[in-house]
Amino acid sequence: MPKNGFIDLETLRSLADAGEVDTVLLVMTDMQGRMQGKRLTTHHFFDEVVAHNAEGCNYLLAVDVEMRTVDGYDMSSWEHGYGDFVFRPDMSTLRMVPWHPGTAMVVCDLQWEDGAPVAPSPRQILRAQLERLAERGLTAMAGTELEFIVFQDTYEQAWDKAYRGLTPANRYNVDYSMLGTSRIEPLLRRIRNCMDGAAIPVENAKGECNLGQHEINFHYDEALTTADGHTIYKNGAKEIASQEGYAITFMPKFDEREGNSCHIHLSLRAQDGTPVFSDGGRGMSDLFRQFLAGQIACLRDFSLFYAPNINSYKRYAHGSFAPTAVAWGHDNRTCALRVIGHGASLRVENRVPGGDVNPYLALAAMIAAGLHGIDNGLPLEDAFAGNAYMSDKPKVPGTLREARELFLASDAARAAFGDGVVEHYANMARVEIEAFDAVVTDWERVRNFERL
Repeated sequence: MPKNGFIDLETLRSLADAGEVDTVLLVMTDMQGRMQGKRLTTHHFFDEVVAHNAEGCNYLLAVDVEMRTVDGYDMSSWEHGYGDFVFRPDMSTLRMVPWHPGTAMVVCDLQWEDGAPVAPSPRQILRAQLERLAERGLTAMAGTELEFIVFQDTYEQAWDKAYRGLTPANRYNVDYSMLGTSRIEPLLRRIRNCMDGAAIPVENAKGECNLGQHEINFHYDEALTTADGHTIYKNGAKEIASQEGYAITFMPKFDEREGNSCHIHLSLRAQDGTPVFSDGGRGMSDLFRQFLAGQIACLRDFSLFYAPNINSYKRYAHGSFAPTAVAWGHDNRTCALRVIGHGASLRVENRVPGGDVNPYLALAAMIAAGLHGIDNGLPLEDAFAGNAYMSDKPKVPGTLREARELFLASDAARAAFGDGVVEHYANMARVEIEAFDAVVTDWERVRNFERL
């Protein structure tokens, strides 16, 4: 069995002939950042899919979290008959899935029958921005840091309890605690080892601040590979937790304590691999300064791609380590953008995304923002020193409704992603807002039932 996770077609065929692999997961990522797809027999994968691709209903990019068909999407509707698009396997992503026996996986690009890319597909949105970088002789390297909370309840028990009264795996703050993390080390160890076996190299795991909160970090890689790995890991960690009798959540704000973040680290390199953010010493290159200025200029407009849900905006609270100020600083965790490292490791950390982020969309937004700064030669404001929570800097949007309006009105977003993509994801936000506005919450009942 391969040790590094990635395999080629011939290796997969050999494993299938030997009876060691019998299933291939054919997957894509939807708007919500979830893996969707089919479980194929290996003989069908080789007999049909390798040469002829596969199909899936195009409603996969036109539904809400509940998988309800909703209106407002040009590419998929009852009027258009909910036809298919093509799942085209990217064979460079073929890998083993250690947490399922006899199973391999391949990530797909989505295209129409004529071969044109499905523009609103998250993987295609990121590919489009990477192509813009390539036109300038640049590539993007990225890493994501994704937090989650572990509960000693199963997912089914959590559902039956309506997600109330769940038991966290740790009863106190275990940030960096070796003792606290040992409580669930068997689970964390299995996730780490399985991800290594699925070609997603792990660096470390550590405790975090909320009760039962933890983080597993992975080695940086090319942006598309990082986005693929992020999505596979998030889905796989939930599956492994379920197999072990736990439930984990990546939701940005589960309760009133610390939320689940997803800090994204990004740097650019020349096509030959040379880092371009450093000036050759310990300072920032002109290109990096323009790239960072673009992040500042576009952060509010692009927030929908960093914070795509109602719950996303509950994280942004003073003194919470989640940012409220659109500012950058050198190793300053109170700012939305933190510049860290030096020389070859110099990079920007975007602290706005939460655990619900779609990594393809967030990385595409960061690249697009950086190119906006480079192409327009934007000057970079001075680094912020001190407590950005108390500053008069512009603020991160406070609601999904505000982020949607900014995205719709953004010339930069339309120039980078195209009108079709902007309208598609603005419609996704509209659907979520209308669904939330129609719900009567527990908060309203507690405050209003007797006393009003």
